[in-house]
Amino acid sequence: MQIFNTLTKQLATVQQKNEHSLGMYSCGPTVYEHAHIGNLAAFIYADTIRRVLTQAGKKVIHVMNITDVDDKTIARSARDNHNLEPMAALLALTSKLTTAFMNDMTAVGNDVQALTIVKATDHIEDMQQIITALVDKGIGYIADDGIYFSIDAYQKAGYHYGQLSHIAPSAHSEARINNDEYDKVNAHDFALWKKRRDDEPYWHYVINDQVMDGRPGWHIECSAMSTQLLDQPLAIHTGGIDLIFPHHENELAQTKAYTGQELADIFVHSEHLLVDGKKMSKSLGNYLTLKDITAKGFDPLAFRILVLRSHYRSQSNFTWEGLEAAQQNLKDIRAWSDLRFQNVTAAALIDSNTTLTKKLQTQLEHNLATPEAFATLLDIVKQSADHADARAVADVLPAIEALFGLDLLDRQDINSTQKQLLAERHQARLSNNWNRSDQIRAQLYDQELVIKDTTQGQIWERLS
Repeated sequence: MQIFNTLTKQLATVQQKNEHSLGMYSCGPTVYEHAHIGNLAAFIYADTIRRVLTQAGKKVIHVMNITDVDDKTIARSARDNHNLEPMAALLALTSKLTTAFMNDMTAVGNDVQALTIVKATDHIEDMQQIITALVDKGIGYIADDGIYFSIDAYQKAGYHYGQLSHIAPSAHSEARINNDEYDKVNAHDFALWKKRRDDEPYWHYVINDQVMDGRPGWHIECSAMSTQLLDQPLAIHTGGIDLIFPHHENELAQTKAYTGQELADIFVHSEHLLVDGKKMSKSLGNYLTLKDITAKGFDPLAFRILVLRSHYRSQSNFTWEGLEAAQQNLKDIRAWSDLRFQNVTAAALIDSNTTLTKKLQTQLEHNLATPEAFATLLDIVKQSADHADARAVADVLPAIEALFGLDLLDRQDINSTQKQLLAERHQARLSNNWNRSDQIRAQLYDQELVIKDTTQGQIWERLS
């Protein structure tokens, strides 16, 4: 598979250096509120990358973190659970929102069973180990309010800061920044560890015989979890484009200073999902979650289709009209997948071994060309409307499901009573008993089945 590498600004081939597996790490959500649809879009692209690699015969170990301690989670937990102690308040908030996030992931077709989900709060000791090593190397330093990463010391050690995004020398500052997220222009020394405050959860930490009880900065969390769970360098590191700086740049610097190796061979960043042509913002009233979509009667998998119809490196635009079109795509694909249950045969349009699956795999392996691959799938669906072949659909469906994640294989055949009604209707039509034929059609429609009469006989479709 070839994919655009933010590090080199060109296409790169994904390499499996370890004979047993390929390591992939995705920056997951910060669980201070429900994930918005832009977050979910980035995770759909990451899920699809793993699907394509797996279909190509790679064994992928895909790790995704949950940021359950940072500035935002602490502030939100103190507001929502002010009657609890800080640690209990934090865990109450993040546990609830982690569950909600996993439900959203499943709903949009992401294979959560293929993920190794890790929480930052389960790896505090790993973070402390890295921080201690960075201080011992002179790249981290202890201040009154915490421990910081020195960009100047990092560069003097022979490392380059600004690998993922160009940072002009004039943008460097010796000032320290304690916020987890900060402006996208200036580079400052950033917090590895934040000293305890009375109103915050904290963990015990002793470094150089000095008690530094407190909690980690945001950037160190991913360095600890990725190095602990996966071999370095990672084959692929994914995230939204908004994470390039400062998060991924700082994560890369910390890890390289600690291990002496690159964090990842390939960084893959997906572009923003706009809403009606604008970036999502609560002040603009266009901040949407999956709940907002389902509340209007849309299937979460229609949102997955809307995402996959756009390329991950292009800004995509969410509109309700676009989602309606994606919902119709989903309905058409489901009707096509249900052909495998029906007594229809034709000259096979699909050869699962050489034609469709090979074409789809080739398209997706070239920089995750999801728009082209999805257009190929819709073309096959359109052709099957007039030349249905149950065997061909059954043959190709597992590969389609593996690549696109549209939950097609779990769909069930109609029941025996409905099949009996179809058989009776067939006989009524042979006897020119059109009244009975229409009665049965109406009866089946009440059961959410639409009957179409074709040159191949009756074909049924579900209303949804």
